[in-house]
Amino acid sequence: MQLSEQEIVRRESLQKLRDLGINPYPAAQFHTTSKVSEVLNNFDALEGKEVVLAGRIMSRRIMGKASFAELKDASARMQIYINRDEICSGEDKTMYNEVFKKLLDIGDIIGVKGLVFKTKVGEISILVKELTVLSKALKPMPIVKVDADGNSHDAFSDAEMRYRQRYVDLMVNDHVKDTFIKRTKITNSMRQFFNDRGYLEVETPILQPIPGGAAARPFITHHNALNMPLYLRIANELYLKRLIVGGFDAVYEFAKDFRNEGMDRTHNPEFTVMELYVAYKDYHWMMKMTEELLEKVAVDANGSSEVKVGKNLISFKAPYARVPILEAIKIHTGHDVAGMTDVELRVVCKKLGLDVDETMGKGKLIDELFGEKCEHHYVQPTFITDYPKEMSPLCKEHRDNPELTERFELLVNGKELANAYSELNDPIDQLERFQDQLNLSEKGDDEAMFIDMDFVRALEYGMPPTSGIGIGIDRLVMFLTDNASIQEVLFFPQMKPEQQVTQKVELNDDEKAVLKMLQKVEKIELGELKTQSGLSNKKWDKTIKGLTKNKLASVNKTDDGLFVEAIVPA
Repeated sequence: MQLSEQEIVRRESLQKLRDLGINPYPAAQFHTTSKVSEVLNNFDALEGKEVVLAGRIMSRRIMGKASFAELKDASARMQIYINRDEICSGEDKTMYNEVFKKLLDIGDIIGVKGLVFKTKVGEISILVKELTVLSKALKPMPIVKVDADGNSHDAFSDAEMRYRQRYVDLMVNDHVKDTFIKRTKITNSMRQFFNDRGYLEVETPILQPIPGGAAARPFITHHNALNMPLYLRIANELYLKRLIVGGFDAVYEFAKDFRNEGMDRTHNPEFTVMELYVAYKDYHWMMKMTEELLEKVAVDANGSSEVKVGKNLISFKAPYARVPILEAIKIHTGHDVAGMTDVELRVVCKKLGLDVDETMGKGKLIDELFGEKCEHHYVQPTFITDYPKEMSPLCKEHRDNPELTERFELLVNGKELANAYSELNDPIDQLERFQDQLNLSEKGDDEAMFIDMDFVRALEYGMPPTSGIGIGIDRLVMFLTDNASIQEVLFFPQMKPEQQVTQKVELNDDEKAVLKMLQKVEKIELGELKTQSGLSNKKWDKTIKGLTKNKLASVNKTDDGLFVEAIVPA
């Protein structure tokens, strides 16, 4: 592992702390009395009183016998004032002169005990009486500078770096933490809504012998002891409906689902969904419940039912519009596709410039039509209802039209947020629809549903009329935090393997000559190499700095002096 100059210096400081008898990673609990936010919000009550805080050093201003630093904990940031004679009451001034001034760095975690006061300019601060080293950071933290106008400079803003190193992102970008705090508020609000109605939160298997409940490509693994394939669940629907069969009136689950499909700004292979099933209800009831739920969640998360999403102002206040899917297609394409065969639908799709093939049945063709030509028009929350039977193999036949089903999708800002049914509870009909899915699979549709005979058996024992819904939690959080990318609302989104990029380094003649000398020896004393190079002091300094900066050479301090060695092989 090659270390940067700053990393080398920090490791040297680490050793010096240990040489002074200071453990840079103490095991004992550090007892705090307050959070930074509590001190800032309760200054009048705490002024002049002693508090104990812990946090990360975010900045420092060294000024002789006294210095200022910014301390950040999980709640906020505040200024601390370190005076040499306050933290070093005796003759030994090592804690200030050596430890604080020379051996601590931005990013280190410390504990402080001191008195709350205000500076002459009115900034709430802590006059530090005791300082404890709690964790020495060995990598330098990005330093984001904010000017007088509030503009950030040197921001840690590269998206790929932020997602790969979320821990650094959270350290330096305060708004990122706010997104995830709001995510928890959203799920807590939903749980409260369900629990107040007596619904039971449950857990169902993630490893499943049959990946059911959705049309999607699963991840496959193997159980060694049972010598059988298993699948990461693509949905938890069929297990929750088994619980309704078993006698529960209403069950819900916040589930991690997995789909082995594409990744983009709105899709991650691992995602969170909330599914709810309530006995003796239908999809009309579920629409009303969904309106009430989302209005409450928006208010709990943002204080208002109106939410800014990009350039659009979205109102989650009930009621929401209801539009049948075939009517939406007719409105936005001019084609009435009701009753069309798959051949006729394929002709319409091709006329409209859609990329379709022979493996796609009626359901997929209609889905393609709606997704490409209609979906983006529905910015305000809208229930798209009454889907054709071919699109909904787990949904109950429409009570007025046997070609349709009692299903709705909730669209917000042109994207699907929820999917709900009057659930199919006829076991004979269910088996026939599973068989239709098998036929699609045999035609080459790798997202067609598997036949789950145990679920059919459960239905044969009798499932009451039931309505169910799945709400995409990641997408809901995106809407309520005004984030356009799903990666912004996942702590650790899936990423491509990290590539170690090797950049071509341009060397001047002096650097090439010195590097050639280095490559002929294992290591050489710094002064000896300088002599052999024959360079002037100015050229030597520039040359050795260029080689170390480009990680072609390293300078290491040993008991015998400073030695240089090449990093690249001869």
